Amino acid sequence: MRGEDPIVLDIGTGLRFWGQDLARDVPFRGSALVTHIHWDHVQGLPFFDPIRRPGAVLDIYGPPQDGESLREAFDELMKPPYFPVRAQELGGEIRFHDVSDADLAIGTAKVKVRPVPHPGPTVGYRVDWDNVSIAYISDHQEPPDRRVADTVLELCEGVDLLIHDAQYTPAEWGEKWHWGHCTVDYAVRVATEARARCLALFHHDPARDDDALDRIVEHARATANGAVGEVLAAHEGLTIAYDRP
Repeated sequence: MRGEDPIVLDIGTGLRFWGQDLARDVPFRGSALVTHIHWDHVQGLPFFDPIRRPGAVLDIYGPPQDGESLREAFDELMKPPYFPVRAQELGGEIRFHDVSDADLAIGTAKVKVRPVPHPGPTVGYRVDWDNVSIAYISDHQEPPDRRVADTVLELCEGVDLLIHDAQYTPAEWGEKWHWGHCTVDYAVRVATEARARCLALFHHDPARDDDALDRIVEHARATANGAVGEVLAAHEGLTIAYDRP
């Protein structure tokens, strides 16, 4: 929101590109909501150029791991011989906050954090900010009975925008059901049960091309059958803006 520090969802490789677009004449200040510490969700941190400038501050929120804090987990991820630079050597101030089931405020935004089914400690986020609500469920293990966890429904209830895992088609599910993700159909089910206004399909299988994603969106819209106001595929460079009086 204008006049407030930004909030970024996860800090994967896209963090580097986002950093290139940020102003260079003022020190960066912002927050990151990390769902879990699998590599694809955290490996952008050392390549985020704004944090290397004097006066920069980044608050990172995320779930503590089994027996260690979020800070300790990052210390294990970023250290020799696996990586030459530690997080505390990046230049700016990085502050870690352990959150797993909490309600907090970041600026004027209200942030709800709840556990999400996925291998290892994982959370999802709901951000209510200036009369707009967004839920972010990045990696979601679809259960055999397809029941949606109460914590997930709490995050997604009536949101303007639901960004949800949709890595597999139903045909792929039989082989990869235990890999920590869900089908496109399950993403539609979550959005429908939660009465989300818009569903952005996310965490696409990297082998898919644009034509395949177009077919998946068509399938998802048909599956939703009007129960979700809008269904689209999240993609690089996509901007969704909400202007509220």
